[in-house]
Amino acid sequence: MEVSVGGTAIVILLALILVALIVLILVLLRRRSAPAAPAPVVPRDPFAPEDQVAGDPRALKAGDMVEYLGTRYFVRGSLRLKEGGFTWSEHLLDADTIEGTKVWVSVEEDPDLEVVWWTEYDAGDLTPGEKTIVVDGVEYRRDEHGTADYTSEGTTGVGVQGRVEYVDYEGPRGKYLSFEQYGGGPWEAGLGERVPAGSMTIYPGGGS
Repeated sequence: MEVSVGGTAIVILLALILVALIVLILVLLRRRSAPAAPAPVVPRDPFAPEDQVAGDPRALKAGDMVEYLGTRYFVRGSLRLKEGGFTWSEHLLDADTIEGTKVWVSVEEDPDLEVVWWTEYDAGDLTPGEKTIVVDGVEYRRDEHGTADYTSEGTTGVGVQGRVEYVDYEGPRGKYLSFEQYGGGPWEAGLGERVPAGSMTIYPGGGS
């Protein structure tokens, strides 16, 4: 039996089309089964407001509640301090489990956000006159000294507004010693520890 030339060309064309379809199907299946490329990891500020599921320390105010190391505290009042173009805040906290001891938390950006937990320290006759001071076996080195204007909100134990002189000392591993003198009164001392990001939870109060 003879096969015409035109018939042979059609058969070859159909075979080529079939091979092309098979190749196309294999390519599509391979693309579909290939794992998606992982999204790039972008470094983010742990204290950025949009990430503050535990609350933004920069928004602390009287009436808020703070939970830290398993204990809840109420913010009784806040000091807003300003020295030149630099501003920061200090907040007085109250907890039933700590009687007779003042607890403060300071919040400042210089330029990174730094939150420090402070407890009052009975310095006795100790004054901030030395470049280094040893307290409970920890050596602190003098870091900053200045005078700031402040305004008071809620209950803080000081006047509505005034001036405060401060001397800050820095120790190892996020430890601090600070002296403050309000309106020329006696020096008050406090020991501080840096608060790790995410370890403090803030529950906003009802006020604005």
